[in-house]
Amino acid sequence: MARTPAGTPHDPRGAERFNEERAAYTVSSAQPDLEGGVQAIRETVQVLKPVPGVYRMLDARGEVLYVGKARSLKARVANYTQIAQLSGRLQRMVSQTRSMEIITTNSEAEALLLEAQLIKRFRPPFNVLLRDDKSFPFILLRADHAFPRIQKHRGARRAKGNYYGPFASAGSVNTTLNALQKLFLLRSCTDSFFNNRDRPCLLYQIKRCSAPCVGRIDEPGYDALVRQAKDFLSGKSGAVQADLERQMAEAAANLDFETAAMLRDRLRAATFIQGSQAINAQGLGDADVFALAAKSGQMSVQSFFIRGGQNWGHRALFPRHTADVDEAQVLADVMLQFYEEVPPPPTILVDRELPESELIEAALSEVAGRKVRLSVPERGDRRKLMAQAQRNAVEALERRLAETGTKAKLNRELAEFLELDAPPQRIEVYDNSHIQGTKAVGAMVVAGPEGFEKGQYRKFNIREAQTNDDFAMMREVMQRRFRAWAEAEEEEAGPPPTPPASGRGGPSHETTLPDLILIDGGKGQLSSVMRVLEEIGIDDDVAVIGIAKGPHHGREGREVFHFPDGREKMLPVNSPLLFHLQNLRDEVHRYVIGAHRAKRSKAITASPLDEIPGIGPARKRALLLHFGTASKVRAAALEDLQRAPGVSATVARKVYDFYHAGG
Repeated sequence: MARTPAGTPHDPRGAERFNEERAAYTVSSAQPDLEGGVQAIRETVQVLKPVPGVYRMLDARGEVLYVGKARSLKARVANYTQIAQLSGRLQRMVSQTRSMEIITTNSEAEALLLEAQLIKRFRPPFNVLLRDDKSFPFILLRADHAFPRIQKHRGARRAKGNYYGPFASAGSVNTTLNALQKLFLLRSCTDSFFNNRDRPCLLYQIKRCSAPCVGRIDEPGYDALVRQAKDFLSGKSGAVQADLERQMAEAAANLDFETAAMLRDRLRAATFIQGSQAINAQGLGDADVFALAAKSGQMSVQSFFIRGGQNWGHRALFPRHTADVDEAQVLADVMLQFYEEVPPPPTILVDRELPESELIEAALSEVAGRKVRLSVPERGDRRKLMAQAQRNAVEALERRLAETGTKAKLNRELAEFLELDAPPQRIEVYDNSHIQGTKAVGAMVVAGPEGFEKGQYRKFNIREAQTNDDFAMMREVMQRRFRAWAEAEEEEAGPPPTPPASGRGGPSHETTLPDLILIDGGKGQLSSVMRVLEEIGIDDDVAVIGIAKGPHHGREGREVFHFPDGREKMLPVNSPLLFHLQNLRDEVHRYVIGAHRAKRSKAITASPLDEIPGIGPARKRALLLHFGTASKVRAAALEDLQRAPGVSATVARKVYDFYHAGG
């Protein structure tokens, strides 16, 4: 049976560091055919026009190899047929290309934005990729309530209100949010909690909320706090502090020392927020800072987030697929993908001139709805700020290289201990979780040479093995995981499949075999897995190891590693390799338990009325309020159902027929 790239022999030098080029340029299972790729491109060029747009290179499977934009599609795509003028990286791409998809746009700026969107969606192996699985947190001051709530927010910005951010991490936004609560006494509770209070909660007692829920502050007074919060977060912190100082002085002059003490504490919170800034960003307003460092074939981009003259944190970004790509182009690509998730500020400081900087400014201005300006600081405070960003970029990259070296060493030791031909490039770890066979969930986590690949984690709701049989559950998980791969292999001879709509990047479990499978379990689980792999015909292609607790069942460090041939091995208690393997096992354990708890929680909150087709949440609520319990709804006569407020005769008939069909 043909193997996907994950199963091909590894470069012997891969033990030294992650062979990124191999992973990036061998996505297609088809053998490189330069002439075939050129011919496919020429056929596309014949129908192209000299208009702006975006093109996608597709391999024999229909998977996206590369996304590019062009001012003139015809001229740009035709360049790929001039093989002698292409770099080795682009020649490899052309050799795998079998078809192309074209999208025309109204302008080159629009094409640039669309290119970034498609790269984020498809994560092609020949594009520079911003690999960051975490979204950026914001502070949201809602505007859909008489007493607006202040809260942390991630994801799509659908709620009505003011968003402030991004913050570099959840820790930085939590620290700022806590200080803001002390400073402005705004509520953080949910609307349902707010509506059902009859006395102040603990946050009021510790002076972190003004308790609007029970009338301790009226609406105009709360609105004044909201205005102050907006001013502070918008960069007018000096005016807010001056106002607080004036109020404190007035309270002290009137001998109202309790109010004066409260205002003093609020002033301290404001000072804490400003004093926690790690860099001097006064006078900069809203801006982002980007600096790039390169070393040993890897790159790091350091980003600072400045809002209202305050530093809201910084984050190191590590782009992938950067070999043979100019550093300035890498920085430009990273920024465009970055602003797919984050609204661009008016000012963006970069440490070098970027290619097509005017086009990038035009594209980001279109996203922001106002002018966005790129700038390379040359002198003054902005230059000092950029120097600090550059220093952080170098330090982050050095830490990354040190970690990569450690992981490479562990991978070499792992290959030696488990008797593998080469260090594994893709490790899949499996476990399942259930309570007496109910709400059973299986999970797969994926680890590569650079760490966990969280975008490729998978959960499996176990449907067939609903008994207290761990072996049957593991068999079902394996069958479902490798069935998709087997079906993809069978389709190789047919027409190329449509790329998955999810747009997940990198080798997916549908098209890739792992180099190593780790099972959280002993001989029984291992035998179940091997039986499934034998049925599919890949038992000789993938290494499988079971990791189980040893003779002292409750003690860490005595794990036993089970081999398919019946052998068992152990590692010294303080072995770094043992810690690495424990970390892999603990990660799948954490992930599957989280999935199981979520499934149980959903089942707890579910209602039997959810099963009735065509009955929405409002009608379910009306029925439960009228009858009290779902069982009483089930036992109710049709006439009783029709008497329930808000329940029409048609709805009552649906409910009655659902429970009494055939009766």
